[in-house]
Amino acid sequence: MTLSTLLGTADIPNNGGELRLTQRGIEFSIHLKGVRGELMNSRVHSSELALAELGCAHIQGMEKAKVLVGGMGMGFTLAAALKATSINSQVVVAELVPEVIEWNKGPLGERAGRPLDDNRVRVHLGDVAELFKTKQAAYHVILLDVDNGPESFTQDDNSKLYSLESLQAIRQTLHAGGMLAVWSAWYDQKFTQQLKKAGFKVKVQTVRARNGKGSRHTIYLASKK
Repeated sequence: MTLSTLLGTADIPNNGGELRLTQRGIEFSIHLKGVRGELMNSRVHSSELALAELGCAHIQGMEKAKVLVGGMGMGFTLAAALKATSINSQVVVAELVPEVIEWNKGPLGERAGRPLDDNRVRVHLGDVAELFKTKQAAYHVILLDVDNGPESFTQDDNSKLYSLESLQAIRQTLHAGGMLAVWSAWYDQKFTQQLKKAGFKVKVQTVRARNGKGSRHTIYLASKK
């Protein structure tokens, strides 16, 4: 039996807890200390790919598209966003925990194909919500994969990200016809209604965690009317 090796730890700002990166063979996991189960695993990432594939579907072939990825995770959503965009596009990835970026520059990065090495990527170290304060149209796609979705888990402040006021600000930072795609571990009808109140046209898609099997996750697809 292959044992897990602890590769690194990181404190989440605002007393959000401690993240722990472990490796077992070629498999990587990120855990929240004191919480049973994994936050993410490099073996299970189909729904993270789907977030970018569905969210970026309308910009296929678009020149100079600009995409924002909220949450670095293990890099799979970022990698899929890069695959879906043209060579002269730009993809900004916002990550609150600096160590998560460093982990993705290290051995963990191999699992997603080292997307941070792509010269189209720009890294914003800090809360993704900071990028919505301008309320000026800047992005064609915004992909949010923060914690378990609209229900906060590791970071209490994330509930503010999905408030009506915040969703309205996010909508203002999208170009006309732009798409906000939100990953969630489960479906919440109240959040669908919240998106509609913020002025979005909403579709919901259920995807599987791993190649057509495993847990069912939800992708909210909210387009700017």
